Amino acid sequence: MIYQLTWETSPGLRGLVCSRFRAVQTHAPDHERGLAISLENDQQREGLLAELEMHFAAQRFSTSAAAFEAVKTYALERAGGKK
Repeated sequence: MIYQLTWETSPGLRGLVCSRFRAVQTHAPDHERGLAISLENDQQREGLLAELEMHFAAQRFSTSAAAFEAVKTYALERAGGKK
């Protein structure tokens, strides 16, 4: 199944913070507003969302682009390793 992964990037005390990760099943991924990932089931989706929240809770970024690339790289690595 293909999921559209989105999240919020908001200002924090020491830089930008990524949080409120969501993944919604889709047939038409929108690469402009998030990231499309392939997962086998909703259980994998829930596990990935929990990992993302924990991994990025303490991280801060100086730019939105850096935050996007970090989330993208992490999510694709995690999703790819769970197949």
